[in-house]
Amino acid sequence: MSDGGPKGPRFPLRLDQVGGAPAAPRPMLRPQAPLQQAHADAVRRAAPSGLGLDSADVRRHMVQRLHAQGLQHEAVLAALDSVPRHLFVDAALATQAYEDTSLPIGHGQTISKPSVVGRMLELLMQGANARAGQSLGRALEIGTGCGYQAALLARLAKQVISIERLRPLHDKAREHLAALRLTQLRLVYGDGMRGHPPNAPYDSIIAAAGGEALPPAWLEQLAIGGRLVAPLQEPRTHRQVLVVVDRHEHGYAHSVHETVKFVPLKSGLGG
Repeated sequence: MSDGGPKGPRFPLRLDQVGGAPAAPRPMLRPQAPLQQAHADAVRRAAPSGLGLDSADVRRHMVQRLHAQGLQHEAVLAALDSVPRHLFVDAALATQAYEDTSLPIGHGQTISKPSVVGRMLELLMQGANARAGQSLGRALEIGTGCGYQAALLARLAKQVISIERLRPLHDKAREHLAALRLTQLRLVYGDGMRGHPPNAPYDSIIAAAGGEALPPAWLEQLAIGGRLVAPLQEPRTHRQVLVVVDRHEHGYAHSVHETVKFVPLKSGLGG
């Protein structure tokens, strides 16, 4: 459905305003005697490669599973294959990094399931501007979290602005991403509900938190031909669904997709 009107965002900000149905710590190690330590070092050096979490094979198996489950976009699959997800989670959870599960990252936040991240990026890549330029162009991410999705976006977009309202997570993401040296990615500590006007408009906007309505600032900062993907709560069922918004020259159009579960969208800054 779409709403006309050239002046300002007239797209319904809540789903009830429109009709239609939705298409453990590690144990302490005892000090080893010099001979034992030398033997252990030799074993590590002789160990076959490709068996640890830093192996490309581990990521490739994850990507193959996601592909078998229906994820089709080649650029998104390639991005998922190239970014080491285990670097973005706590060491105690690293063995679960390539399972299709969300994991806690502290401060009441989570890193989303790879399948959900992949699906949202696929929807974003199917927008008009992305199809025309074969990239997400200038992208805005609401909710940096641990930085994993921002790293993926940097492989799909020409420029990425990622906003995080919680200072500890913003700092943690900066540490995680430093080693990747993604020059096209900029992290911002700020209120994501306000978007980021200095770099607007954006060809792509993606949010990692959901509320009952889409903030007007997001719609205002979306470029003509651009696409927004975000979770949104249905008022009657209180479940979250993925909503896709496309901006056209004379208004906005939206579609509703599968059920998801994201943390609540909040305003303001947190320490």
